[in-house]
Amino acid sequence: MNFALSPEQEAVQEAVARICAGFGDEYWLQRDREGGFPTDFHQALARDGWLGICMPEEYGGGGLGITEAAIMMQTIAQSGAGMTGASAVHMNIFGLNPVVVFGNEAQKRRMLPPLIEGRERACFAVTEPNAGLDTTQLRTRAERRGDRYVVNGQKIWISTAQVAEKVLLLARTTPVEQVRRRTEGLSLFYTTLDRARVQVREIEKMGRKAVDSNEVFFDNLEVPVEDRIGDEGRGFEYILHGLNPERILIAAEAAGLGLVALERATRYASERVVFGRPIGQNQAIQHPLAANWMELQAARMMILNAAWRYDQGLSCAAEANAAKYLAAEAGFKACQQAVMTHGGFGYAREYHVERYLREVMIPRIAPVSPQLILCFIAEKVLGLPKSY
Repeated sequence: MNFALSPEQEAVQEAVARICAGFGDEYWLQRDREGGFPTDFHQALARDGWLGICMPEEYGGGGLGITEAAIMMQTIAQSGAGMTGASAVHMNIFGLNPVVVFGNEAQKRRMLPPLIEGRERACFAVTEPNAGLDTTQLRTRAERRGDRYVVNGQKIWISTAQVAEKVLLLARTTPVEQVRRRTEGLSLFYTTLDRARVQVREIEKMGRKAVDSNEVFFDNLEVPVEDRIGDEGRGFEYILHGLNPERILIAAEAAGLGLVALERATRYASERVVFGRPIGQNQAIQHPLAANWMELQAARMMILNAAWRYDQGLSCAAEANAAKYLAAEAGFKACQQAVMTHGGFGYAREYHVERYLREVMIPRIAPVSPQLILCFIAEKVLGLPKSY
């Protein structure tokens, strides 16, 4: 059993880190203050082919696994880009997995290269105001009319919808009262986000100002039948295929953010002198940081375990959920401790750690709450009765 990264994986880490080095603290501080999608960062990764790291090589992708993608996403977050940098490219890594797995050849050749090359950006429209994690209760309708569907409804918390040209959309094509199971009757589409038929309203939020989150309203959006992925009514099944990789990548981002926060806190504790000695010499400062390191390393091991299992075609739902839970909690604790280690300066934007603390709430909350992960582990792993 070898726990070391392979030479190829180390090369991924080093190459991505070199790109990130061109976007330092001041760049991300400005993005946090002013907003505005980090297009130059997105394009820098696109130029070197990293946006398609997990996509098949025949469509311009890298043909690598979720393990390499997780290494990439941790490296981005750990560079100081945090969730802003990671979220700018996150959709490219896992988002079109349903197209790769369930799309036909014509769809793959039409849909994948523009995303991989950075010519198009996509948003992922699933969540609705009154459905939340209960995806089977989605109300957005896609009604078949000849050679197209007409979509009406509302989505919420849709990232990058302000700048995206495309949308991966889950909508109900058969009313829920007409299906045998609630998971049936939902269909998946990848189509143009026609601004004449779609209204996007940005949500002001706590952090990650540069990567927008939105309410999206569909008003008779016409979607060609050839933009439907797979069979009608099987969309819920298709998006499930991408949930475990998404959890693994979110976990990697949370771990990366926690690690950069720990690095900043450790450096400050070594340099800050009070009462004639570095504050890092005090156990009250040392011990929490040491605990942060251990928790983050344990989370990293679970992330790599989950990613390896996915890449090997093994079941990984428990490991992927556990990785997301452990990394989000460890990342949050590390970011919180980084602020506290800096004392009053931790509250100042110029030291960056307060931004890390605001951003780490994203992987802690999304795409699934820590409480639901605990419910999943209790039921699916421990065999306890379902609690919800």
